[in-house]
Amino acid sequence: MVNILLTGFEPFDKDAINPSWEAVRALDGWRCEGATVHARRISCVFGAALRDLDAAIDELRPELVIAVGQAGGRSEITPERVAINIDDGRICDNAGCQPIDEPVVAGAPVGYLSSLPIKAIVRDLRAAGVPASVSNSAGTFVCNHLFFGLMHRIAMRPVPGMRGGFIHIPYLPEQAARLPGMPSMSLDAVIAALRIAVATSVNVREDARETGGQLH
Repeated sequence: MVNILLTGFEPFDKDAINPSWEAVRALDGWRCEGATVHARRISCVFGAALRDLDAAIDELRPELVIAVGQAGGRSEITPERVAINIDDGRICDNAGCQPIDEPVVAGAPVGYLSSLPIKAIVRDLRAAGVPASVSNSAGTFVCNHLFFGLMHRIAMRPVPGMRGGFIHIPYLPEQAARLPGMPSMSLDAVIAALRIAVATSVNVREDARETGGQLH
């Protein structure tokens, strides 16, 4: 059986909902091109997030891992290009920790490129009428922490053939309603977008420009 792992985060920063988990869990059990999607919720805690990820990878041995996170203020679906080896929290995580200028993994490369076909994903999302663009920064909070940890795991302890990367999504309308002027995207639209991203990632083995390499 071919497995695909989708991860979403628990709510954080006193919010009651995280759109990444709401969207990802809606796809749990979905079959795409003969593969089965499995959704797992990730702690919004430095360190614990990587332990959650490792447990899911060890359990499922997936060929494809797409981590999803909330990016409040963005108006598009944004596949991330690069994970950097820095934890620098503007706020505390859910355990009250706020690392400043610390490495995600001491001694690891300064960064990794996604091994998802990020430009093909953007192309297919736009063709379907979904606002999308490539992002060159996943930030320095737990989203980037998880993204870097995923790519480091793929590089150092690979499951044969496994590829992975990270996609940021906007707020849901009910979140944006409390923040006048903030962009949002409906849950149904995000779920549809993730279906496209998964299908494109399954069918496009490698983007011509993004090869999942290390940055030194």
